[in-house]
Amino acid sequence: MVVAAAVAAEAAQGQVCEAANDNGGGQVVVSGDKAAVERAVEIAKTKGAKRAMILPVSAPFHCALMQPAADVMAQALGKVAVKSPVVPIVSNVLAKAIQDPSEIVRALVAQVTGTIRWRESVSFMADAGAKTFYEIGAGKVLSGLIKRIADGATSTAIGTPEDIATFKAGRNT
Repeated sequence: MVVAAAVAAEAAQGQVCEAANDNGGGQVVVSGDKAAVERAVEIAKTKGAKRAMILPVSAPFHCALMQPAADVMAQALGKVAVKSPVVPIVSNVLAKAIQDPSEIVRALVAQVTGTIRWRESVSFMADAGAKTFYEIGAGKVLSGLIKRIADGATSTAIGTPEDIATFKAGRNT
């Protein structure tokens, strides 16, 4: 993560280029102005990165360029009542468990522009005794990362109606 942050800082050259996701296993995503991210890819290659590439995404997620979206998120969350969860929520921007509603709101807003500390979040949960993880949504990327971060963990991706049916059938046996 330290190397990626240094690469991003070198690539910025007056633009935004920041470490956006620390996914674990040496996989760090940078985000920012397109030209700066392109420079970061080239700099990472010269510094020995095994793989450096541009990801096809619709926006520069988890960096300062998303501040307008963070402002909208803060405004929207200001209109809803967030209650204390029954179980703690592990914030992926804080890499720790939180339960206080105001802290949950702050963390949700912060993750729009902040670095996602996935590796640390999964390690936190595994250290707290979590051994089974479920990835809800399209894809299986997080499940693969979890298995690499947390020794002995199992992770199931549930992204389609068929996955839900298979999951429900497996729980009824």
